[in-house]
Amino acid sequence: MPQNRTIVDDNTWEELIELTHGAAAVCFQCGVCTASCPWGLVKEETLSVRSYMRSAQLGLQKNGNDNLWLCTTCAQCEAYCPRDVNIADVFRGLRYLTWKQNQPHEGLPTLLWSVYWNNNPWEQPPSQRTQWAKNLNLPIFDSQQHDILYYVGCTASYDTRAQKVAHAVVALLNAAGVSFGTLGEDEPCSGEEVLSVGHKHYFREMAEDATKAFQEAGVTQLVTTDPHSYDAFKNHYQGAIKPKHYTQYFAELLEEGKLKFSQSLDRPITFHDPCYLSRHNGEIEAPRKLLNAIPGVDLVEMPNIAEDTLCCGGGGGRMWLETEAGERFSDLRVEEALTTGAQILATSCPYCIACLEDSVKARVIKDLVVMDVAEIAALAI
Repeated sequence: MPQNRTIVDDNTWEELIELTHGAAAVCFQCGVCTASCPWGLVKEETLSVRSYMRSAQLGLQKNGNDNLWLCTTCAQCEAYCPRDVNIADVFRGLRYLTWKQNQPHEGLPTLLWSVYWNNNPWEQPPSQRTQWAKNLNLPIFDSQQHDILYYVGCTASYDTRAQKVAHAVVALLNAAGVSFGTLGEDEPCSGEEVLSVGHKHYFREMAEDATKAFQEAGVTQLVTTDPHSYDAFKNHYQGAIKPKHYTQYFAELLEEGKLKFSQSLDRPITFHDPCYLSRHNGEIEAPRKLLNAIPGVDLVEMPNIAEDTLCCGGGGGRMWLETEAGERFSDLRVEEALTTGAQILATSCPYCIACLEDSVKARVIKDLVVMDVAEIAALAI
């Protein structure tokens, strides 16, 4: 028998079917996924998505292949897939097998241990979760008094740059007269980071715990800072929670006349669609409605917008992995923004802000500022 012969593992095949709900089964190997993967824009050899789909169909695993962790779960391949395969979920399933075999990408176990011990992936103590709001006197959510729960999220709670977005969201909620509260130090981690790196069983435990916490607090509607938590709550949780991304919620308030912009911002602005808001959840209009409602704003569009947006590179756990210089999607995105003549590159995701700002700084671009839509809107009230 040849030494390099690969044996199909029925047990692995059955587990992958369960983990991915059989998503890979309908793939007919057309290769559109590989052709559309954005890694082809920055690497000589792109990520062979098709080969991973075939592996999942056969119950095979490519041990020791770091390419499995390149996927940002941006879903660009899904947008063009003629069979509507949930490719991101297949990658999560394949990643879970590496966790079972204790072979995840180096550095990722630290992420999971931080979530386990600290209730956040940023290796920060739980007691610091509310420090971003120490001067805001935010009330703890009370279902009898508050209309919504503002779910701040781990990144906006601990990352100093994303904290500014949380401040802006609070300012907008107050300006619109919304009755809201937070869960303070008891806010659960959504677990989206755990899901993105494929540890599905641990994510399920986290989702159950978070759902219980929401139910005990009487939460029925929550508004998130970032699209990733929004996606987790909407598409991967079980229960009656109705999540909205803040752009969706504020766009509704704008239509109802509860949110108004009076200050003019005479600046050309271009908008970067986050993958987890646009492709994963089909939300294209809400952030644009907010920007277009601000007096003086000239919204100029980049190439590759809406469902065709170019990933920033931060999803799928890539925020915790090193990306080589010259292989960062955000560099390409910044160049696209510059072609519009915009002075502000707007987005509505903390991961996108981090990646885009890194590219602006690395390329020493002084006439382009990266801002969140919430920050821009807060300047106009």
